[in-house]
Formats: sequence, structure tokens, C-alpha cells
Amino acid sequence: MEHVFKGKWISNKTFANLRARNVFHRQLEKLYLDCSQYRNQHILFRKTFRIDQAFSSAKIYISADDYYKLYINGRFVAQGPSPSYHFQYNYNEIDISTFLAVGENLISVHTLYQGLINRVWQSGDFRHGMICDVVIDGKTVVFSDESFKVKAHSAYSEMSVSGKNKQTQFLEEYDSRSEDVGFQDVGFKDCDWNFATRCRFDDHTLVAQKSYMLEFKYIRPEQIRKIDNRIVYDFGSNYVGYLVVKAKGHRDDVVVVRCAQELNEDGAIRFNLRADCVYEEKWILSGEEDLLDWFDYKAFRYAELEFPESVEILDISMNVRHYPFTLNACLKKEYDSDDDMKRIWELCVHTQKYGVQEVVQDSMDREKGFYLGDGCYSVLTNMILTKDDSMARKLIDDAFSTNFVTDTLVTCINCSYMQEIAEFPMFLVYLVLWHYRITNDIEYLSQNYPKVIHLLEAYRRDYEKEGLIKNLDKWCVVEWPQNYRHGYDADIRQGEICTQAHISINAYYLYAVRVANIIAKLLGNEPYRDESPLLSAFYKCFFDAEKCLFRDSEGSEHISLVGNSFVYGFALCPDAESKTNILKLIDENGIDSLSFFCTFLILMRFAKDGEDKRMKDALLNDGAWKRMLKEGATTTFEGWGKDTKWNTSLFHMTMSYAAVFLADVDLKHIFE
Repeated sequence: MEHVFKGKWISNKTFANLRARNVFHRQLEKLYLDCSQYRNQHILFRKTFRIDQAFSSAKIYISADDYYKLYINGRFVAQGPSPSYHFQYNYNEIDISTFLAVGENLISVHTLYQGLINRVWQSGDFRHGMICDVVIDGKTVVFSDESFKVKAHSAYSEMSVSGKNKQTQFLEEYDSRSEDVGFQDVGFKDCDWNFATRCRFDDHTLVAQKSYMLEFKYIRPEQIRKIDNRIVYDFGSNYVGYLVVKAKGHRDDVVVVRCAQELNEDGAIRFNLRADCVYEEKWILSGEEDLLDWFDYKAFRYAELEFPESVEILDISMNVRHYPFTLNACLKKEYDSDDDMKRIWELCVHTQKYGVQEVVQDSMDREKGFYLGDGCYSVLTNMILTKDDSMARKLIDDAFSTNFVTDTLVTCINCSYMQEIAEFPMFLVYLVLWHYRITNDIEYLSQNYPKVIHLLEAYRRDYEKEGLIKNLDKWCVVEWPQNYRHGYDADIRQGEICTQAHISINAYYLYAVRVANIIAKLLGNEPYRDESPLLSAFYKCFFDAEKCLFRDSEGSEHISLVGNSFVYGFALCPDAESKTNILKLIDENGIDSLSFFCTFLILMRFAKDGEDKRMKDALLNDGAWKRMLKEGATTTFEGWGKDTKWNTSLFHMTMSYAAVFLADVDLKHIFE
């Protein structure tokens, strides 16, 4: 049952009187939004209240836009919510019984309105605020209203913006001299703060967050090196989280804080990441014992502090954040004695355990975005490893909800960045079936089947002509990065309409129709549609009967491994000879000549066809996961190696899907 809030959305006077602006549009319909105003606003809220008698239960229902960190009586409680759209905006229900006491109590909330158009949140829309109810023994005793105090936090100032297209997160100068430091403490004086204002134009529709909240743990550096006036800390692996430093120096002393995922050849940390992020910030000391208080997280292994002689570093750790993870799968018995397989397994498990955040992000550094396509493979991996389907459900539900932008769906979910990739919604269709194969949840399958059909009918309406998908106003990735496309010759440039039919999107579409028919049969329904006309059009357009292989595109004679990988992966070979020829191409080139998308499909078909030797050879290919390990990977890379892409993320979820094929599970059942 949804909680009915007594509290109202509140903010400061500026935000409370702003009307929300629309950030949504089709990708090719350009919309310029000026984000120079209101951005990077850290807004604080405080409220004291009394509890006059002993209680048995206490909960807080809370949300904020874009994000909050909650403290009660000076202690950190939780943070959230998970990214979501304003019309189904998540709130959190949190047990706070152990944080409250009889007598006077304090609620403190640190909120952020980031104000950028990016893949992280639905921001840049002028929506900011906080809402909460405190319920003790079933009675609402505190609720957000004009009695809350509010103030902008003065300790944070923008240095620059980092990340994908320089729009992912702010790099901060944190000033411990600020009068607002310690705002969450019980003894803090807020006499000069203003009272909050109710948001006049609020249009949020609140829904309970169905996924879990984050877990946190502190880890210590494994190695420490002092170099002149710098100290380098190695935490042993890439993690996602916050650097926590306690230091004392003179007032106005500046500590330069740098973070990195790898070292340069000379041993210095590479804080200018390959992934288009520059992790260098400043911390100004107060002259007292100070604590570095980052609000936004980073993905890093190494940290470096540079400071004057007057500064003493008293303590350092990393506050690691991640989605709850319990490993409930094991490595296949036949791989138990293979050290390389064990290392690949451990690499993928570690990536999954510490990579998943409130959503399954594409990368934890460059984009921090909830990508539909890559995400389907990542949540499949997560389900198989943990037997927990909560993150898969979040992706499925939230992806289908993007039909308010277009009924053919968008690529980046729960954010303001508008991108459309043609094949990614097809992945979603497959995920719906995979979810059922793992969970046997027929009710959820039944709920999603009409959405699957609506999606496919939208593609049929907009893009299908004479049995082929063409005239796409969506980008087709095909394979990524593009240097792994083997000369695929269709014109698939992003931002352009691809008029010609090409094999990649048509293979994805054909398989999605096939999966929809499988779902229909499982539900006892009539088949969605006859796939034979689509298959005939597919063969007529792309099949080269003389070479017994498939061409890339309509009107082309070019034959690529990439194009044929889709045919093999989706079991679209018309005969044994074509299948043999494609397997020969795969054997000759190796999966390391491909990347994310083709590799998964090939492994999927190996699993379904019982190609155990080919599967093992692929997983142990020296240029694939073993190459990552040779290059020092502690989390999976975006490509097979550090230099295989111009902006490689060294903490990228997708390639952790090797664990799917290493786990002791019945893949023949999952991959229908």
C-alpha cells in the first residue's frame, strides 16, 4: 500500500516559486535548455521535535529531487531516492527506531539539485524539493512544511564539470571554513536560517521505491606511499564511493585531492581518466580538525593528497557504496581447477557486487547512466549471480515507462538526456522472457506481455516496410566501439536517418518477434504474429546463396563477421552450411575481434547449442577477459583492453556478463 503523505514538497523561496520546464523530446528534435542558472545547489533542511514517551516503531517516509542524504540526531541514516521520473517519483520508507530517543530529536537533510542535462537524474527541469513524514507507532508526528529551516550549503563551490560530454558531475571545492559545516549536528545553531517554503507548482506523483537502498562500508588503503608533499593511497581495487579524510592544518591551507583508477608508467596516479573525467578537487581547511565531506561519488582505486607541511593527515578511508549483493551462484564444476576461469569469475563477481548502484549503470565514472541495452545484460548477470530480481524489475518497469517520450522507447532511463538506440528496446523484450525463465513469475510475465506487443507494434507501424525494418530515425550501435564493426557498411551514423535496411536491426527485430510468440505460448495466448514473412524478407535481402553467408545491408555485397554474428546468435541460419560458414568466421577471427553485443550473442548461442569447447575457448581468449586481467583489471573494462577505445571506462558493467556463461546454471533453459 502506498503511503499517503501529510507532508508537502518544500524548498527555499527560489525553487519553491519555479515552474518545472520540459526536458523531454525525441532525440532528433533538438531542444536547447540553458543550465547556467540554479545549477549545483546544495540545499539543507533542519527540524527539531520532541518525543514525549517510549515508542515501539518509528519510520520516515522521505524523498527529494534530485537527491538527499538524511541524518537524525547527527547520525547518517540513508540516502536516495533511486533515479525516477517525476510522474512516478520514488520515495523511501526507512526504519529509524534506533536513531530516535525520548526527548528532543533532530532531522537534518542535505539535498542536491544538480541542474544538468545528463544521464544521471531527471534534472535541469527546475524541480527541487524535499518531502517527508515521520510516523511513530502509526501516528504522523513530523511532516515537511514551512516549520522546517532551510539554507543553501556554502561549503560547496563548483570547480568544473566532469564526465560524458563534460556533463556528468561537478568537481567541487569543499571549504571546511564554511559556517554550514556540521549542520547535521544536534548542537548546531540555525537561528539565522530561513523557514522553508511550500513548492507552489509541485507536480510529483510519489510511488514507493521497489528496489533496495544502498549499503555502505568503510575500507582502508592497502598501500600508502609518501612522495615529497604528496601521499598516494591504494585501496586495492576499483570501488564506487567517497574519500573520507580527517586532517588538521592552518586556516586557509589547501589540500589538493586527486583520484584515479590506474597509475601512469612513472607510478603517478592517472587522475585524468581515460573515461573523460578529471578527478582533481580542492579542500580548504579551517584550522581545526576537519573532515572531507564529499556529496557526489566517484569510481576509483587510488587517491592522492597534496598539501603544505603544516597539514597533518589524521585518518583516511573510503566509504564504499553499492546495491545489496549476496552471491548465490557458483562457478561451473568443470572450471573449478582452471585458475584463469576463476580469475575471470572473480573479476565479474567483484564488478557486479561493487558496480551496481541505485540503478545498473553503464559506467560509474563517465556517464553514471541507466542504459537500456547494456543494462539488460548486466541485470541478467545480476539475477543469475544473486537470485534477486529487484534490479531486473526496475529496469523492465522503468524502461517501459519511457513510452511517454515515444512508444518505441528511449535509451537512457530516468534522466534528462534524450537518446534513442534502435536495437536496445529489443533487448528489453528478451529480458522479459529471461526474467520469467529464472523466476517462473508468470504474473509478471503476463503484466509485461501487452507492453512487449505495444512496443513491437510501434516498430511495425513506424519502421517495418515489406517485412524489413528501415528508415530508422534512431541510431543503431550494431557493435561498439565502432572500430570493432569489421567494416559493416550500412550508414548508421548517430543523428542521421538510416534509410536502408541492414542486417543488425532486422535480426534483433526478428528475434524479438520470435520471443513474443514464445511468451504468448507460455501465457496460453494465440501467437503474436507469423514470423515467416519477416524471415523470407530477411533472407531475400541479406542472404548470399553463393557464399552461404549474409550481407550487411540492402544493396550491398559486403559480408562481415559482425553481420553474420547476429544471424548465428539469434539462430537465423537457413541451413547447416550457412551455420558452419559463420562458425568458421568466428573461429578464424576470435571473439576478441568483436566487442559487447556480438560477443554476448555468440556466447548465448554456444550455450544453447552445447558448444562447450568453443565456449571455453572464447572465455579464455587471450585478447578478451584475460587481456583485461593482464592489464591489471579489478573491474571489467568497457573494451577488451585499456587502449581499445578512445574514452575507455575501466569500471564498466557490461562485460561482467562473462559470469552468465561461467555460472553453474541451466542456460539452455534460459536462452529459449
